[in-house]
Amino acid sequence: MSPRQRPFGRNYAFVAAGTVFIALMAAAGLRSAPGVLMLPLERAFQWDRGTISMAAAVGIFLYGLTGPFAAALMQSFGLRRTVTLALVLMAVSTGLSSLMTEPWQYVATWGVMAGVGSGAVAMVLGAMVVNRWFVARRGLMMGLLSASAASGSLVFLPGMAALAEAGGWRPVVLAIAVVTALLAPLVWLLLPESPASIGQKPYGAPEDYAPPPPVPAAGALRGAFGALARAARTRTFWLLFAGFFVCGLTTNGLVGVHMIALCADQGLPETRAATLLAVMGIFDLIGTTASGWLTDRYDPRKLLFVYYGLRGLSLMVLPFTDFSLVSLGIFAVFYGLDWIATVPPTVRLATEAFGDQDGPIVFGWIAAGHQAGAATAAMAAGMLRAAQGRYLEAFVIAGFAAGIAAVASLMIRRQARGMTAAA
Repeated sequence: MSPRQRPFGRNYAFVAAGTVFIALMAAAGLRSAPGVLMLPLERAFQWDRGTISMAAAVGIFLYGLTGPFAAALMQSFGLRRTVTLALVLMAVSTGLSSLMTEPWQYVATWGVMAGVGSGAVAMVLGAMVVNRWFVARRGLMMGLLSASAASGSLVFLPGMAALAEAGGWRPVVLAIAVVTALLAPLVWLLLPESPASIGQKPYGAPEDYAPPPPVPAAGALRGAFGALARAARTRTFWLLFAGFFVCGLTTNGLVGVHMIALCADQGLPETRAATLLAVMGIFDLIGTTASGWLTDRYDPRKLLFVYYGLRGLSLMVLPFTDFSLVSLGIFAVFYGLDWIATVPPTVRLATEAFGDQDGPIVFGWIAAGHQAGAATAAMAAGMLRAAQGRYLEAFVIAGFAAGIAAVASLMIRRQARGMTAAA
């Protein structure tokens, strides 16, 4: 398709966002698969839960660490090229894992290779596309794309659990390899580099809008660390980083990786637990989209206070419930609405503090904090379960951490957009 033959005019921004929506869902589904694979791998290879959790932790950590470098690479090497190559790497790594027989091979494929690949198709990609393609409705679109990343990690779980139950772990990894391989050419075809590359302006942009100058190809690494150096001198960055560390610790690191195993400890079938997580994904789509709408209208710091506070309470209550259909259903709805609702207000605060040019890269570093927290929870919860035979302490500690993040959110200072934070 020739760049000048794109349909829908300025509304092509929604086609670009829809393409990224699908890619984010697929990448998030890949990152959630270790939660489904944990018990099948334990049965197939007799690996202990701590060893299996290591691959999930490495993958989650690299998923986050890749973000700021991926953002800089998208600005220099090209967004479309970076995302397409990342999908190819995800397909290759998960396909190779079907041949594994040793724990280090699981860490190498699902931890290192898939972690790096999926890290380029993550929340930082959503922030980049929203800042590049939209001037109006940024909060709403960031909410939608954030929801796709979170929901994708949950809505595919019942299907993956059914595959694992019917044929073991290998059909799951092969299915993910096929899906990501098919997505690579789709992204290449439907995602232009920028609105200017197809002769358009971002959605909602005024007539005198001028896009930021391109970043030289040699400046990707320098841009990533330069943005970090400027941001790290501010209190705003560290408060956002710490809050997102807790966000990752309380979501995909703890609940995403260990919820199925926790339910199995209570005698629930794996497919039922996976369905519970899928319900969370559906309600996350609603909650995070609504959060984007709210972020366009209300103080994002107060929204973060509410989100983290309610999340902490729900995590501390869960281990003391009876794990009945009713109690788990209430938890799934309540927790799902709050799963990644923190992303739109965090992106808004980062863009206000660090501007449109540095903002996506700085958010990449903040997102790295999210995944560092998730990796910490994935590993620590697995070790606590292996040592004590229960998950109680892991959930209570996570709940207290969310309470601390809620209070810290109110300490962030806001300022005019595009200026460097002074606090």
